[in-house]
Amino acid sequence: MLRSLSIQNFALIEQLQVSFDTGLITITGETGAGKSLLLGALGLLLGKRADLSSVKNSAVKCTIEGVFDIGKYDLEAFFEEEDLDYEAETIIRREILPSGKSRAFINDTPVTLNSLNQLGPRLIDIHSQHQTLEVTTNDFQFEVLDALSESSREIESYKRGLSLLKAKEKEERDLLESQEELTKEHDYNSFLLNELKEAKLKPGELSDLEERYETLVNIEEIQERLSGSVSLFSSEEVGISDLLNTIKTNISKVAPYSGTLKELSDRIQSMYIELEDINGSLQDELERLEADPEQLEEVSQRLQMIHNLQTKHGTSSTEELLQIKEELQEKVSKTESLTQDIENIREEILSTKKQLDEVAGRIHKKRTKALPKLVSELEDILRSLGMPNATFKTSLTLQEKYFSNGKEVLEFLFSANKGGSYGELKKVASGGELSRIMIGIKAILSRYTQLPTIIFDEIDTGVSGEVAHKMADLMMAMSKNLQVLSITHLPQIAANGQSQYKVFKEDINDSTVTRLKLLNEDDRVREIAEMIGGKDISDSALTHAKSLLCHPN
Repeated sequence: MLRSLSIQNFALIEQLQVSFDTGLITITGETGAGKSLLLGALGLLLGKRADLSSVKNSAVKCTIEGVFDIGKYDLEAFFEEEDLDYEAETIIRREILPSGKSRAFINDTPVTLNSLNQLGPRLIDIHSQHQTLEVTTNDFQFEVLDALSESSREIESYKRGLSLLKAKEKEERDLLESQEELTKEHDYNSFLLNELKEAKLKPGELSDLEERYETLVNIEEIQERLSGSVSLFSSEEVGISDLLNTIKTNISKVAPYSGTLKELSDRIQSMYIELEDINGSLQDELERLEADPEQLEEVSQRLQMIHNLQTKHGTSSTEELLQIKEELQEKVSKTESLTQDIENIREEILSTKKQLDEVAGRIHKKRTKALPKLVSELEDILRSLGMPNATFKTSLTLQEKYFSNGKEVLEFLFSANKGGSYGELKKVASGGELSRIMIGIKAILSRYTQLPTIIFDEIDTGVSGEVAHKMADLMMAMSKNLQVLSITHLPQIAANGQSQYKVFKEDINDSTVTRLKLLNEDDRVREIAEMIGGKDISDSALTHAKSLLCHPN
């Protein structure tokens, strides 16, 4: 409920601070006094967009702050999702800066207008003649029916199931699209994959092949140079081995005479051993090498095959070709397994639909039971509000289609006159009739669910006499379960308020400002008397006003 409202520098309101209690609160005042400004300020708290034109003094910040008691509204989950500190007494503040920039806060934490738009309707339901059209929508009619049928748990379960069903159906569509795309490429991918499989490529193979090719193609030159080198080692005239051996022998004989000679002798010894090893390796390599035209052809053909594959796939190594092979294998395998995946997801969809159908059946059963009760209670209320012949004809039909809140189509037809034809509310009900239907529905809802604070903005327009008393009775009954604020021109409703405020204009110096005043008992008598008889208050009007206040019902 709305505990207090503070407004500074908004339109004609210079500064206003007001506290509200529980029950029925009535707000009265002359036309144009500024009652709409209160609704405008509350609208900003609930997330409406602001602009600098709504600021009284554009050089000063405009601030609107509301304190709300939200302990009964089960809003902890919302605060957690929005990463906000939950407080049973929550403060919402809007600021419009001189620059025109707007800021919003919940419990002093900056928030977006989207957050306010989500939270606002859970705190205050501002109901004007314009909002009355909501009663003509199927969604609202289902909302009312579901409150009476107490099927919220089943509906939440249904919505979770529907969300899962939509996700699985999207997965099926994605799989079918993938299957269609991959099927087009499947044959080509299979051909490329088989080509790479038949190549039997190995990591590092290309460099090995290129080395073998260079060796085989240049084998005669290699043999000639190796043979010449081996000859130099063992030649009788200038054999490297014999010469180095002579040097080694000479130096080894004088090595004991100094450390330097000993070091040189060791180095020559190591060199001699290394050269002998090199000589042996050269002889081994020379014996191993043999011209092999067939092997050369084989290596050449394999190199050409690998180069062709590299050109086709735009790669530079066998490792890249092997990676492409794995990717092609994955695509081909995925194409071949998609059929099974599609069959699996379709089975899951059927299972989900079966569970949804069961939940939808339970919802339908509860709604079917509650619908006559809703119609009966609403028709009773409308009779008391001066619509004795108002009747409804309803039907609730199960469909194959899955809607957002079940599988039914609700037909909610209305006739205001005896023997009249039935039609949709938006087509056959007048504005006054819709207002009475809406207040009747709100009265019913207040008995079955925890509604937010309701503000009725002149919903009683066009009502008078006994009907006004009955409307006041309805508001009083509603106020036992929730806070009700009624902006009214009817003395019958004003007198029913457990507290009454008056909106009025006042000229201060060269400026007109809007004020809001909590009326005491004497003030209320005069205000209601003025509502009855006009500015010139008569004794009979005063007497009538006192009678209404003493016996509001």
